[in-house]
Amino acid sequence: MKAVIQRVLSASVSINEKQIGSINQGLLILLGVAKDDASVDLDYLVKKTVGLRIFKDEDNNMNLSIQDAGGEALVVSQFTLCADTNKGRRPSFLSAAVPEVADSMYQQYCEKLREENISVETGQFGAMMEVKLINDGPVTILLNSRER
Repeated sequence: MKAVIQRVLSASVSINEKQIGSINQGLLILLGVAKDDASVDLDYLVKKTVGLRIFKDEDNNMNLSIQDAGGEALVVSQFTLCADTNKGRRPSFLSAAVPEVADSMYQQYCEKLREENISVETGQFGAMMEVKLINDGPVTILLNSRER
């Protein structure tokens, strides 16, 4: 599993100009599921997401987690994170999980964040979405469960 995590002041996701999810301060998380990802990958990514100390403390140091800061999460599925760009100019998505598996793992990721008392909004799996954000910092972190 791969995630692009952006610290945001706010973020929203829309389909056909209708907003379906939005957050204030927190994390915009773009999540990609590969075809051979397993529960160990899911658990690793949840633990890393919850534990990342990327929010500012009273001394303006990145020392707080999303839980410490009382932040929210907007999680958007993004299979294109599994792109292979090694050959040619057109990305290959053969390493992405089939939709049924990817959707299940995406939903599990969101639920596990909720179990950690994080308010979670989502996009719609498989839909064409418009994502808007006001990046804070900017702070952008890449997580890959294969690099644990």
